Amino acid sequence: MKNFKSLGLITATLFTASIALTACGSGTGTKTASSPAPSAAATTAATATAAASTTPKADGGKVTLTIGAYSILKDSLDQIIPKFKEDWKKKTGQTVEFQESYVASGSQATAIIQGFEADIAPLSLEGDIQKIVEKGLITHDWKNNKYKGFITGSIAAIGVREGNPKGIKDWSDLTKPGVEVLIPNPSTSGGAKWDINAVYGAGLKTSEAAGKQDPAVAKDLLSKIYKNIKVLDKSGADSLTTFDKGVGDAIITYENELVARIQSGKKYVEVIPQYTTSIENPVALIDKYVDKHGNREVAQGFLDYLYTPDAQKVFADKGFRSVLPEVAKQYEKNYTTPAGLFNIEYLGGWDKVNKELYGKGAIWETILAEGGAK
Repeated sequence: MKNFKSLGLITATLFTASIALTACGSGTGTKTASSPAPSAAATTAATATAAASTTPKADGGKVTLTIGAYSILKDSLDQIIPKFKEDWKKKTGQTVEFQESYVASGSQATAIIQGFEADIAPLSLEGDIQKIVEKGLITHDWKNNKYKGFITGSIAAIGVREGNPKGIKDWSDLTKPGVEVLIPNPSTSGGAKWDINAVYGAGLKTSEAAGKQDPAVAKDLLSKIYKNIKVLDKSGADSLTTFDKGVGDAIITYENELVARIQSGKKYVEVIPQYTTSIENPVALIDKYVDKHGNREVAQGFLDYLYTPDAQKVFADKGFRSVLPEVAKQYEKNYTTPAGLFNIEYLGGWDKVNKELYGKGAIWETILAEGGAK
């Protein structure tokens, strides 16, 4: 097995500071406007509501869709959206304009709950979708398809500098003195939870291989890595931007983000640990907002389009692992699957993980208290 592949408590206030709504009109180019940061979360919700309420309902030959996505997806959707617009125009004669927001998954879910009227939410975590469900904004069974509501897959991996000067081969190497590590903040980033799950699960697997699964070993590994964390950015995209600036020796992130960076010319190396987690990223239609905007047909059409071979190939080109078997087969040579790969069920499922790992007074909070602020 190859361990290396060289491939060439933030709230919605933070959301509003980061939000970018992009209108993609037919022949009009791209317009991006950034909203200023308000003084309070209440102002944030009002601002988000006002922005979304300008979305016109389906009217003759034009309709608008609002996408509230997690930050990592931007590069993929930048290519998928024009393809869908062309496809939809041919099928229906209707022109689709898009408004898009890309921020950390947890922040995006909070903003949607507080009034940002997204029609479609491609997020990092099932739990972030579930928060929207619990607030009554999603009323259908969003997991009722053959892919269980997931549009992309990946694994958690380690990115290092050209030549791997620190000799990093596995999670334990991130605990060594002098190794600076980057990871996003799980309070706002769904990707961060996947990253932390990977480390914690690897600790469980390591102790299991030694004779008996021991949560204390897993916590110790996570705690030691935390002591070497240089920056806790608000999202996976921000964490990668920090790494691009030369900060840190290693970054824990989605494999697809490392692949995309390497393809763009960054001299990084991907390290695949012996034990790591698979990643599943969900998407859902937001019933309450879709019905308010009167654009359910095109919203469902876009959601369905994300599962087409054309869209899945874009995701695969960006380093994701496709949920379509035929596309996954085409790209299988691009990936290494470690023998010790595990999934969220190995950790007991998201309900257990959110309670025992990320809940109040739970493992991560204890590590933060012991290790100090970053």
